[in-house]
Amino acid sequence: MSLQENFDKAVENVKNLNTTPADADLLEIYGLFKQSTVGDCNTEKPGFLDFKGKSKWEAWNGRKGMSQDDAKQAYVDKVQKLIEQHGLK
Repeated sequence: MSLQENFDKAVENVKNLNTTPADADLLEIYGLFKQSTVGDCNTEKPGFLDFKGKSKWEAWNGRKGMSQDDAKQAYVDKVQKLIEQHGLK
């Protein structure tokens, strides 16, 4: 399978985990997903009181400079680890 096919499958699999991963894991896959699909962060940092938005922005912006293909591979690898931990429905 191509990297794109593996990535698309991982995107579907992450929706079917038996249990919800920890917040740190969710932020990691969010950042990798955004870097994979959009590239470097292109939005302003959210305001001081927007804690959730700020965390998500930081997870994405922390991937700055990573190629989209590298981000896709890292996403696939991370989802595989989550499947091993949590299982699929």
